[in-house]
Amino acid sequence: MAVKSKPALPRVGIVGLGIMGGTMAEALLQQGYTVCGCDIDAKALARLKRAGGVCMGSAADVASHSDVVIVSLSTSQALAHVTQSIAAVPKSQWAHKPIVIETSTLPMADKDACANALGKLGIVTLDAPISGTAVRIKERAWTFFVSGKETAHRKVLPVLQVFTDKVSFVGPYGNGTKMKFAANHLVAIYNVAYAESVTLARKMGLNPQDVLDLFGHSPVLGTGVMRLRMPMMLERKYSPPTMKVEVWQKDMQVIGDMAKSVDCPTPLFSTCAAIYTSAMAMGLAMEDTASTAEVISVMAGLAPAKGRSKKSVKP
Repeated sequence: MAVKSKPALPRVGIVGLGIMGGTMAEALLQQGYTVCGCDIDAKALARLKRAGGVCMGSAADVASHSDVVIVSLSTSQALAHVTQSIAAVPKSQWAHKPIVIETSTLPMADKDACANALGKLGIVTLDAPISGTAVRIKERAWTFFVSGKETAHRKVLPVLQVFTDKVSFVGPYGNGTKMKFAANHLVAIYNVAYAESVTLARKMGLNPQDVLDLFGHSPVLGTGVMRLRMPMMLERKYSPPTMKVEVWQKDMQVIGDMAKSVDCPTPLFSTCAAIYTSAMAMGLAMEDTASTAEVISVMAGLAPAKGRSKKSVKP
């Protein structure tokens, strides 16, 4: 009896090799996938090359050499540039058409524009943001919110399962981003709530480590955000960041804009926004969002962390 050969793994391209994209590229390479990618940052390209990937000069080059393309970008301008690069290739020149998985957290209008432009070439785009940080991929703790054509979702599912078992199909294109907005809305509040809790413990004379030890794994009070960010708050060290305050400001903006567009009041979220703005003013832009604890500490009159100067904070 002839033995059936194992089907070849799809070729995967990564457009945007930052914290998330670079982590995905390395995970795929470790599982035997052929991976190519592009980025404007030479250091990101060098990281891909060291891991065994192939560096490309443009998003169009990546797409033309891939069966699946994962897009991971931080700005709408970057997504527009990537879309333009791919869409500039005439439809007749596509020997095969990859499935594009757009994972960025960006305004819905910008993601719609990408899908529509690529759709004219016959390229299917899935809207599939990720809930989770790069460091949590080792725990397989990511969640993908996949939306779009369900047939395309089924085709790319094995690729996404390299990163996590939590791959949820949430319906029509755009639902993935809306679900990510709902998730990050909660994270924005959690970060500030835990910063406030740590500061309250310190002001009351408690050891805030005891707060984490007692509450971190509580089925009622504990969350993954608490377990990820409260240790940074306890040490008052916020680098290397899992999510930079500067990048988070973009997420805060798009979530707030979405809430306004659907006439939804978000009083807790709106209050939290000022804390992140204060973190920017305190020079914490490139540090983790756990650094909101420094803002609350200054408001509470606590001494600044070692090596930091005390700045005025007006949230």
